[in-house]
Amino acid sequence: MSEPNEVLSRYLLMAGWNPKVFARKINKLCGFTAVAETAPYYWRDEGGVPHPPIPQVAAHVLSQELGRAITVEELWKGRAAGVGLWISADAGMDDPWTIEATAQLIEEWLLGGLMDRRTFLAVSGPALTGLAWQYLGIGTGRLAAATAGGRVDDPLVDQIEESIPRLQRLDDAFGGGRHLDYIGAQFRTVGLLIRNAADDRVRRRLLIAFTDIGQLAGWMALDAGKPGLCQRYLFTALRAAHDCGYGSMGAHILADLAYQSASQGDAADAVELGEAALKAASDAPASVRAAVMSRLSYAYAVADRHRDFEYVRQQALHVLAERDLAKDPAWLYYLTPGHLDAQAGYGLVHLGRLCMRTEDKRRGRRLIAEGETLLRAESAYDRPLNDPQPRRALHEGAWLSLGCAAHGRLEEACDLARTAIKRLDRVRSARSLALLKQLADDLRRRQRNEYARDFLPELEAALARHAA
Repeated sequence: MSEPNEVLSRYLLMAGWNPKVFARKINKLCGFTAVAETAPYYWRDEGGVPHPPIPQVAAHVLSQELGRAITVEELWKGRAAGVGLWISADAGMDDPWTIEATAQLIEEWLLGGLMDRRTFLAVSGPALTGLAWQYLGIGTGRLAAATAGGRVDDPLVDQIEESIPRLQRLDDAFGGGRHLDYIGAQFRTVGLLIRNAADDRVRRRLLIAFTDIGQLAGWMALDAGKPGLCQRYLFTALRAAHDCGYGSMGAHILADLAYQSASQGDAADAVELGEAALKAASDAPASVRAAVMSRLSYAYAVADRHRDFEYVRQQALHVLAERDLAKDPAWLYYLTPGHLDAQAGYGLVHLGRLCMRTEDKRRGRRLIAEGETLLRAESAYDRPLNDPQPRRALHEGAWLSLGCAAHGRLEEACDLARTAIKRLDRVRSARSLALLKQLADDLRRRQRNEYARDFLPELEAALARHAA
């Protein structure tokens, strides 16, 4: 008879997790269903060992939760080997914040190559938030002083800078999953040019472009359901932003990390990162501060801090109204009051759904109704299927369908979702798929309703077809 794994049992007890919760944590980190929810019972009670790379992922998940290094050898009693290509997203990020350390990170990206076989495991807690406070606590990077010598012209750098807005439109049109590899190739290409640059003024321009592309790659990885890769791109871009004195983008990157944590349900990390981003944006243009505030307000919503959510949301609208368009960074082309309203709409629907689960149904319905009003304001969810930028329509339609389902308006929820799934042929967005999966869970519990019963097979088929 197989022996139980006492080490795993002890660590699960310390974490306060049962095996099902442990499986969900592993799947959340992987970004897909890597293990069945019953599998950890077999590991714990009968000494079973999962196939690689799950032993390493499991050790990482427990290490993050318990705040101590748990090795593969210890957790699985020497019966499983670690897989070297699965590494923590913050590996090497404890080096000093210097251009030399950033150069080493760039070199690692280059060595990874276009077919990078590394899989990055997302971090949380102090390993994540500590980087934000380090960024806030250090001075300006050395290359920021290069501007004193004036701008130096370089046709290749001009071409790179001019291409970035078009790269950003790829994400708007097709979602993060469609062209992430291509954006990663552009990131490495600029990294190679940084390594070979002889003039500090050229190097600084390249670092700014590298930061822009790194932020875009991180955001697209988030949308593609790759949380560890998202963090690795954003961590690298944050260091590059420091080196070249790109403070507005540094604040924006911290806000992206806050949004990722909020999307993963890590409310404490999200709030801490969002508040750090707001401090980093103190001297940034009004539009940057408004964008950061919108991320922070969403973090407050996930943390069920409604008063803070509403205050910061209103502040964001007020700050945006005072923007000077001449000072707006080009990468905030999308920021409008309607965009801020949509972000707030996500937050209100999320808050309302939380309330409905805790039996505060009256408040939950009110919050969801407020969220729906904001999401419907610009009617992005209702754009034609051939709209050139369907990702936003898909995402907002998915949120609206969740709100309607929570309200009990199942016919409307199914109609909205039916339109949303038609966009999946063009848009690859694991972030939006996750919302539609939540809707499917809601409909499974309500199959006595004719609309839920009729639409659920269609929704499940679409989710299965686009799961890859």
